[in-house]
Amino acid sequence: MMFERLKKTDPEIYRAIIDETKRQNDNIELIASENFVDTGVLEAQGSALTNKYAEGYPSARWYGGCEYVDVVETLAIERAKKLFGAEHVNVQPHSGTTANSAVYLAMLKPGDTILAMDLACGGHLSHGHKLNFSGKFFKIVTYGVNKKTEMLDYGEIRAKAIEHKPKIILSGASAYPRTIDFDKLRDICDETGAMHMSDIAHIAGLIVAGLHPSPVPTAEFVTSTTHKTLRGPRSGFIMCKKEFARKIDVAVFPGLQGGPLMHVIAAKAVAFKYALSGEFKEYQKQILKNSKTLAASMEELGYRIVSGGTDNHLMLVDLTGKNITGKEAASALDKARITVNKNLIPFDKQKPAVASGIRLGTPAMTTRGMREGEMKLIAALIDKVLTDPQDAKTIGSVRKEVKDMLKSFPLYRID
Repeated sequence: MMFERLKKTDPEIYRAIIDETKRQNDNIELIASENFVDTGVLEAQGSALTNKYAEGYPSARWYGGCEYVDVVETLAIERAKKLFGAEHVNVQPHSGTTANSAVYLAMLKPGDTILAMDLACGGHLSHGHKLNFSGKFFKIVTYGVNKKTEMLDYGEIRAKAIEHKPKIILSGASAYPRTIDFDKLRDICDETGAMHMSDIAHIAGLIVAGLHPSPVPTAEFVTSTTHKTLRGPRSGFIMCKKEFARKIDVAVFPGLQGGPLMHVIAAKAVAFKYALSGEFKEYQKQILKNSKTLAASMEELGYRIVSGGTDNHLMLVDLTGKNITGKEAASALDKARITVNKNLIPFDKQKPAVASGIRLGTPAMTTRGMREGEMKLIAALIDKVLTDPQDAKTIGSVRKEVKDMLKSFPLYRID
């Protein structure tokens, strides 16, 4: 990654890119929704495909000269269908939120009811937050987790579905560490006449590897991002039953978007090809091993893990017993070159901007080659910082330990 032309024509942007690349190289990255893409993904996304307008779909474009981008999009579609066993795939959404928007646009009218997971219990903004378009245009009824187990309460979901008769029951989360029972949700949908929409943005890679159940066989609609555990570019896609294919495609284009980003679709195709490999499945297994090890190590150091553990790539650490907020913890750890995000825990008494917990995820550091031994060391480093978050000497010492550790796990070369 030399950027010789950019270095001459726009040194300010060049400097920012180099600085960010160094930050990624030099930090322990534990944000659960982030990952590091392969350089092949970077090359595809930085290609001449960025120049091409391709409104429409393969073999049905509004512009000429689309014969090669048709190849790219068709490959992305077919690879995604093979990965997930999907009947129909649309790879054009620019993001996971756009993918969710397209399903809403295709299947709902303003004011229709959606039953979705509460943000405070692990849901996502695009699942009905009051400041998000989804919360403004639709009637949102939320379900949460059981106060004792901090796991999904399918009895509560069923009761709310019977009472409110939603058009869509939405599953999936951005901060839920446990397995989701999609079969139970399908049964609730069938009983109440709702459609099942599942947002698998966080767990898509685990699903591909057979480490988490898949909603694709039974849900009418499945949306996802392509980054996170799938390790592709920051973007989205939609899977659905054939009977809804036309409605979904029209909702994406011309409903929500104009020209698709063909360079990003090429990067998705590259990521999907890797996800079809046996190596990818082993990588996902290691993500899961690392997650369980990190959670257990934090617990051994006296931290409460929400729901008592994790079944996927992430965990929520409750800091209420440590006399520090999530915001304070994230700030202190960032100074030590350990990147996390503050996060609400179920039934949190703090405001979202402060939060009582932090969310930790293992995909990015697994990509760099770390295994269980490194997870134990990372837990110890986190504990050092959070035990004395105001101590500059401790933070400086941890920064050096992080630097030394990362020498054995190189990422991107920039020299």
